[in-house]
Amino acid sequence: MKPQWFVRRRIGVGVRPITWQGWATSGGAVALIVVALVVLHGHAVANVLVVAIAVAYLGVAYATGGAHRPATQSDLDERLPETFAEQSGRFGSRDGEPAAPRLTVTDIHERLAPAASTGDTLATPTGPLAIDVRHLTKKFGERTAFNDVSFDVRQGEVFGFLGPNGAGKTTMVRTLSTLIQATSGSASVAGIAVCEENGVEIRQRISVMPEVPGLYSRLSVNDNLEFFVGLYALGDAKGRIARALHAVNLSTRSNDLCASLSKGLRQRVSIARALLSDPEIIFLDEPTSGLDPVATREVSELIEGLRSRGVTIFLTTHRLEEAEHLCDRVAILNTTLRIVGRTSDLRQQLFQRSLLVATLRPLDHPEMVFASIVGVDSWKTTAEASYELMTPDPRAAAPEIVRALVHAGADVVSIAESQHSLEDVYLQLVGEDAEVAS
Repeated sequence: MKPQWFVRRRIGVGVRPITWQGWATSGGAVALIVVALVVLHGHAVANVLVVAIAVAYLGVAYATGGAHRPATQSDLDERLPETFAEQSGRFGSRDGEPAAPRLTVTDIHERLAPAASTGDTLATPTGPLAIDVRHLTKKFGERTAFNDVSFDVRQGEVFGFLGPNGAGKTTMVRTLSTLIQATSGSASVAGIAVCEENGVEIRQRISVMPEVPGLYSRLSVNDNLEFFVGLYALGDAKGRIARALHAVNLSTRSNDLCASLSKGLRQRVSIARALLSDPEIIFLDEPTSGLDPVATREVSELIEGLRSRGVTIFLTTHRLEEAEHLCDRVAILNTTLRIVGRTSDLRQQLFQRSLLVATLRPLDHPEMVFASIVGVDSWKTTAEASYELMTPDPRAAAPEIVRALVHAGADVVSIAESQHSLEDVYLQLVGEDAEVAS
């Protein structure tokens, strides 16, 4: 595979160095041109020599320069329909040049040592992969941020990444967004292997919204977004900003200073910034941290809107009820990956199904009543005149339980299947880890 010392500019003809080899080549070319002009000052051959050096430099630069492939029609056909760009008009095209060779996941597997599989994957959705993580480990010296993690995220999915403080969630986001390198294992994002060589191309296809918005408080909303459009070297600044602000319902606040906005509105501006580059994947790190209920609901509605447009969202959060409401699947990380799946599947895997029964008065002999019911494996008293009956089929057992209670002279107040929340699943798994650690 050819080296990639330069990257081709988005607008006009030219390249810029991105590695030390590229900078050395650029510096050498400039030095040779200066020497030629000084030594051969006034000679006609000086101009010829300068042109020759410039041509040779450009030849080396283009031969070792990575390019940014545009999204072709076949690429769009593979993506889920109604993406953000298709809903609101494309933000702009990428370079029209062919892509430079990129490392594949197989290449990375050959470089890094494999590790054992971990995590229980349940009810994985179908569709093309947006993120694929295999046996990924990140260590900082003696400290392990996360160890031997494997999971995947499908295109158009809202994927919740949960765990206690220090579990490795933010480090995982930084690794997948190519800000830091993994210690071992492999991953791909938007179909591109995660590695230093592919960092520029991956970062052009994703957006990351950190917990702290990182906006310039003395600039207006529009000025902030204009700055980032320029920083990303994107065209059609006005159109991009207008579409992004419309998507987050902030079109009327574009001239407001960011310092005057509430935290919820600043979060919405941060989401607008993440949309500027028309990303395929958005990483949201604690997007509702510190927000009041109204602002939290607004951000949740924005996330649901992005999902409806086919944008893949990787969401880290401590708000379990939010994750249960928004996410198609969740993963619980506590240095190692504890479990992955849909919330309904996780409940069934971790908790036995049961019925909660309440009677008007406590039963005199509940053991005699419940022991005779077919389909009830066990029971326990949960409160005065309240009982939990474990059964593999609550729907089939409920009529038998009611008949047995009526036959025993009990007045049935209520009977319902117990509902375990994502919080119950989370506390069960994290609690097990705490018990092991102690």
